[in-house]
Amino acid sequence: QVQLVESGGGLVQSGGSLRLSCAASGRTLSSYIVGWIRQAPGKERESVATISWSSGSTGYADSVKGRFSISKDNVETTVYLQMNSLKPEDTAVYYCAARTIFARNYTYWGRGTQVTVSS
Repeated sequence: QVQLVESGGGLVQSGGSLRLSCAASGRTLSSYIVGWIRQAPGKERESVATISWSSGSTGYADSVKGRFSISKDNVETTVYLQMNSLKPEDTAVYYCAARTIFARNYTYWGRGTQVTVSS
């Protein structure tokens, strides 16, 4: 089992920045991929960023490239999502999720943290 707890959400003005944190516990993440997925009201879930725990390789949705950055802290077993140049359309609940490198779908999910960007 992997437990994921998000933090760092809040209200920010357009153009501002936030850093989300995802604290992981329960087992080693060496064979896992951790991602940030967001869901806005009335919209489908969108995977915004992923990171491979073992290699550190990252991936981003086109909608956030150049503005968001995902990183990890091996010691603290925490994944971060630095969000810059925020736009009102970034408003959503942001979830942290994890899956093994062999899985197609995410297995473990956090409860989410709300990000609201005002115009």
